[in-house]
Amino acid sequence: MILHCVLMRLKAAMTGDEKQSLFDAIVALKQLIPGIIDIKYGPNVSPEGLHAGYVDGFAVTFESAEARDGYLVHPEHVGVGERIVSSTDGGLGGLIVFDLNY
Repeated sequence: MILHCVLMRLKAAMTGDEKQSLFDAIVALKQLIPGIIDIKYGPNVSPEGLHAGYVDGFAVTFESAEARDGYLVHPEHVGVGERIVSSTDGGLGGLIVFDLNY
């Protein structure tokens, strides 16, 4: 399995409703793209203070690396990905992506 973690530095001007709409679009990908086992999202709750401004994020669990690779090029993901990038402070610089194989 692959755990695909995305940390985001969202624009400060985003409202709570706009954030929720973005996360709803991310969660909806589970129904549209094969191989997604689960999607979790939310704010950073670590007390360590080491978030470096990346205070929101989500994690997608895939059944395999092949499923993750298919997700990366899937048109639905590409569309949501563009929405994510336009919502971050700094575009791609407002994102950190980290995948774990487990």
